Amino acid sequence: MRKKMAQSYRKGAIGALLDEYERAVSDLKKVISTVPDNALTIITDPDTTDDNCRSVQTILSHIVHSGYGYATSIHNLKGHNKPRPTKIFHLTMQEYMDDLTGVISFTEDVLKEFKDEELEQLDNALKINTGWGQQYDVEQLMEHAIVHILRHRRQIEKIEFTG
Repeated sequence: MRKKMAQSYRKGAIGALLDEYERAVSDLKKVISTVPDNALTIITDPDTTDDNCRSVQTILSHIVHSGYGYATSIHNLKGHNKPRPTKIFHLTMQEYMDDLTGVISFTEDVLKEFKDEELEQLDNALKINTGWGQQYDVEQLMEHAIVHILRHRRQIEKIEFTG
């Protein structure tokens, strides 16, 4: 039996979602840390019809904007009426690193208002109506948020930057 290194985990189902979200962001940060600032605005997919996927800059701005959007939607389930922050395009990787840290921090603060038993919701009237037409409970939206980062991390990993 191998001895496991001590690792800190958050408690409960909300803690598990936050731990995995933070892990996804950490893995993304490792990938983008190797991308030079001057490569941010290079058009890497000129054929895409998705404006969020033309360059590393547009991908990262989309990830951050979506992350704040997911958390804001969850936050507003508690009767708040907070608007989703506007999308920002940066010229340095450090600004995106800071934004990604901010998304995790904001999401953690939002989820402090919830109990584990509030994550799953069978009543569609109490679900979040997404901008793309689906209804999610908190757990489903957080799982979507995690996979969203994983998919875009993979997308960035596949980009080849030359000299």
